[in-house]
Amino acid sequence: MADNDLKNNNVKKSGPTKGVKRNNIKKYKQNNKKQESIFKKSKLKIIPLGGLHEIGKNITVFEYEDEIIIVDCGLSFPEDDMLGVDLVIPDITYLEKNKEKIKGLLITHGHEDHIGAIPYFLKQINVPIYATKLTIGLINNKLEEHKLQRGTKMHEVKQGEKVKLGKFTVEFIRSSHSIPDSVMLAITTPAGTILHTGDFKVDYTPIDGKRMDFGRIAELGKKGILALMSDSTNAERKGFTMSESSVGDVFDKLFLHCTKRIVVATFASNVHRVQQIVNCAVKYNRKIAVCGRSMINMINTAKEIGYIDCPDNLFIDIDMINNYPDENLVLITTGSQGEPMSALTRMAAGDHRKVKITSNDLIIISATPIPGNEKYVSKVIDDLMQIGAEVVYSSLEAIHVSGHACQEEQKLIFALARPKYFIPVHGEYRQLRAHSETAQSMGVKKENIIIMSNGRVLEINDEGAEFTGSVQSGRILVDGLGVGDVGNIVLRDRQHLSQDGLIVIVLTMDSVTGSVIAGPEVISRGFVYVRESENLMDDVKSVARNEIRKCEQRGIRDWGTIKSVTRETLRDYIFMKTKRNPMIIPIIMEV
Repeated sequence: MADNDLKNNNVKKSGPTKGVKRNNIKKYKQNNKKQESIFKKSKLKIIPLGGLHEIGKNITVFEYEDEIIIVDCGLSFPEDDMLGVDLVIPDITYLEKNKEKIKGLLITHGHEDHIGAIPYFLKQINVPIYATKLTIGLINNKLEEHKLQRGTKMHEVKQGEKVKLGKFTVEFIRSSHSIPDSVMLAITTPAGTILHTGDFKVDYTPIDGKRMDFGRIAELGKKGILALMSDSTNAERKGFTMSESSVGDVFDKLFLHCTKRIVVATFASNVHRVQQIVNCAVKYNRKIAVCGRSMINMINTAKEIGYIDCPDNLFIDIDMINNYPDENLVLITTGSQGEPMSALTRMAAGDHRKVKITSNDLIIISATPIPGNEKYVSKVIDDLMQIGAEVVYSSLEAIHVSGHACQEEQKLIFALARPKYFIPVHGEYRQLRAHSETAQSMGVKKENIIIMSNGRVLEINDEGAEFTGSVQSGRILVDGLGVGDVGNIVLRDRQHLSQDGLIVIVLTMDSVTGSVIAGPEVISRGFVYVRESENLMDDVKSVARNEIRKCEQRGIRDWGTIKSVTRETLRDYIFMKTKRNPMIIPIIMEV
């Protein structure tokens, strides 16, 4: 009867029939779950190799199954203790091991901390590059300098376009920053969509009139954003970042009625700032000359592709400045951070070959010092003022605005994007932490906020996010033409030499008997001046001679042992006499 009841829907189902049907449904659900688990989508791996717990060196790897895309490839500048180092670039060992998986390198904008390491990257891994017009132009300049122009596929992408790279679809969304053609990246994968903001600020009155595409961010937020990765540089600052156009009003006030030659120092990459200087120069009938290689390259590139709007005859060669009266001249220069070899620093020191600063100069430093550069900027300002020049800087006038979003702008992005997970990027730990607190105030659950560090592997999809390991990461030091040949040991030696100096002990020994034939002679560099410390040098020679004699009496003939014993004895003696610890290098020559 029960079997017939199951076959006939019109028969009232009761008693044992109910239990049979429930069991069948339960089995069906269990089988269905097994099938779902078989076809479950993979998780997306997010692996930052730079840019976290630091400023600069931004590079992030996105890996889905057997495919990889990379966002940005920047450098950072050496810290004070990195003596002699020119640049710091990210360690890309993980990418070298997986280069066959890489589909492309995508760039958010053209600042050094996002494109500076590309030439070094391409020397190891040749991949296609996707970026906007100005960013492509700046990358090409770098590749030409490194003689890498051929063989690299450069794909120019317009704001609003999408790029399909295997299982990744990447949309370039118009953003605002201190350089034109900046974009956010919406990275869509089977695991979900990641919105990577790059560097940004919310500027409602941008110089080029191209506002951030708030509508598209809101559309993506409505569809569902799995994770937001957002710029944390100004996460500790409350309120809003001022519009770039506000600087133009200050320039106009300074140019008005000024009869002096005007010298403006700013970041070479700030094309919008240069455009405002151009506008004032045209308005007040001044010609513009440019100093500094990076500034010249940037302005030439921006003019070629139409990102600086100016009359044809506005710019003149720096050699022509003596042909114009001071009231008809503007100089745009690098050196707003007081860099030792920059044009403005050389002008302040009187070492610039083309420009001599006088009391008839108005110097405008249109930047704020990056943390760590304050003393360099102060020194340049002091030197310029001692010459007699008038100097205007950020403490006196609102002559600079940041290119990064403050807390209220960050809140706007949260409101539009409505992400499930939040990953603060581009900042030191305190900035990542501050951005996390802003995220919580906007309704992001605390357990869904993930502070990452370089090299950690995060696996994420709609079902969850977890750290699953780490990969090799770190910093590679560039010193001249050497890449990676300067490490911690070399830096430690340089610091030792810079702090305590060097003593070299040279002597000649008989290879058969082990007796000293000549020496020891003492050479000192950076420790004491030999002529003024003859007694100390004589004592050092005597100690070295006695130690070598002891070795000879003990029958020690191994040069390594003799050097080691001599070095340790001299180190103890010199420290006792001077409370200094110079590097000691014994050199033994045998005959």
